[in-house]
Amino acid sequence: MHLFAGSSHPALAAALAKELGVELGRITLKKFSCGEHYVRFEESVRGKDVYLLQTGTRNPNEDVMELFLMCQAAKLSFARSVHVVLPHFPYARQDRVAEPREAISAKIVAHLLEEAGADHLIVLDLHSDQIQGFFKVPVDALAGRTIFAEYFRSKKLPDPVVVAPDVGGAKRAKKLADILDADLAILHKSRPEHHRTEMHEVVGDIKGKTCILFDDIIDTAGTLIAAKEALLERGANADIYAAATHAVFSGPALERLQKANFKEVIVTDSIPIQATFPGLTVLPIAPLLATVIRHIESGQSVTEIYKN
Repeated sequence: MHLFAGSSHPALAAALAKELGVELGRITLKKFSCGEHYVRFEESVRGKDVYLLQTGTRNPNEDVMELFLMCQAAKLSFARSVHVVLPHFPYARQDRVAEPREAISAKIVAHLLEEAGADHLIVLDLHSDQIQGFFKVPVDALAGRTIFAEYFRSKKLPDPVVVAPDVGGAKRAKKLADILDADLAILHKSRPEHHRTEMHEVVGDIKGKTCILFDDIIDTAGTLIAAKEALLERGANADIYAAATHAVFSGPALERLQKANFKEVIVTDSIPIQATFPGLTVLPIAPLLATVIRHIESGQSVTEIYKN
């Protein structure tokens, strides 16, 4: 097994290599003066199982283009198999036609990855499960709830309730609630325009309880702020936690989260965190990724990892 990393997340690449007990493979990644990407493996991958680590950051177009070239370079160099480790799948939120004449961008990225030479993908908390159906190659869609569940168990929160910030995230929140043996609540929201959220109602008993808002992504944090206000208005405990796998933190997100005064904001390092603030906790994903890769390499099932 040979692990190579794109330029999107050097810290995660180093952590994953350490967990696996391997050295990162040598690869040249650079840009020409015109902005075009250049990729070249500096060691032979002929007949080898190649793992390519890349993640979607705040520069998704750069990330995916570099990844496409990495996949093709591995294929053209006679790699036996190309496994793409893509914790944050770029363009995942555009997974259907929500408004007339829109593109389904997640499907395009899936097709381009296959065309570039990906034989298998490992992803973490896809925005929606149906994205797996865009691929003809196998996709191991991991869930971050096991990481969050372990963390929240250690805190021994009084009377916790896991809150889905919208109906689409209800299944994700329910699975975390089951692991924590906690209640479930669901917020009903509307989105009149991009990055603007309006909360209308809370389904479930949250009065006097410790709420854990659980989502797959924090982008501008507009949804979380509106959700927190709705919970407080309906009598929730003032200690409200926000948890999400992918910390995009674009636009006014950091300023909003600091002013929102959450008890704690918990995310993973699936995306590099460029700035921090009091109350932000970052949980590592390298141990989970390494466990899955070891199972794949040894021919073991990963079903039990999915079930947890």
